[in-house]
Amino acid sequence: MECEQLLKLHFDTLSAQQKQQFAELKAVYTHWNQQVNVISRKDMEQFYVHHMLHSLAIAKLHQFLPGSVVMDVGTGGGFPGIPLAIFFPETRFLLVDSIGKKIRVVDAVTAALGLINVTTYNARVETLDLKVDFIVSRAVAQMRTFVHWVDGKISKDHKHERRNGILYLKGGDLTEELAAFPQAECFPLAPLFSQPFFETKTLVYMPVEN
Repeated sequence: MECEQLLKLHFDTLSAQQKQQFAELKAVYTHWNQQVNVISRKDMEQFYVHHMLHSLAIAKLHQFLPGSVVMDVGTGGGFPGIPLAIFFPETRFLLVDSIGKKIRVVDAVTAALGLINVTTYNARVETLDLKVDFIVSRAVAQMRTFVHWVDGKISKDHKHERRNGILYLKGGDLTEELAAFPQAECFPLAPLFSQPFFETKTLVYMPVEN
């Protein structure tokens, strides 16, 4: 199933510009991926499901308000940050990765798509003096490690119905990993999307502590 069909099925209120930006995503990544490998060849064949749709699972469960600030930690090639930045054009996205060549790809993709709400940081998140409303990521570390990395980065000035916190895309059985975090909420993605890829995928929401 290609981009247009997936968007029509799951996100039918996008503007013409957003649809065009999503439609251009695969070609832009194909070009840059040949120069800096940020996505495996096998995954490129399923780009719109494994990367675009997976990233947008966050938008199925949470709406970022205009003017809010979201940080994507360990963004790699720009996921989930770039699809979310297209989806929420009035939200500011900070994409962070310690590997410079990956950030260079993110910068190139951002420029090609004309995204003006994305700022990149080639740094370890622990070294950044930033406060944001939400932190998003795709399984860059065990939850205990990730929570340690981003400690103190989430503002306690809550603007959304859902308290500020972490929105973390993870796969597999998370029972043991989340045992130390009773406040965490898990949202299985299988009920949202019919593709087999999502059968073991979950979005974990971790609210910031008072």
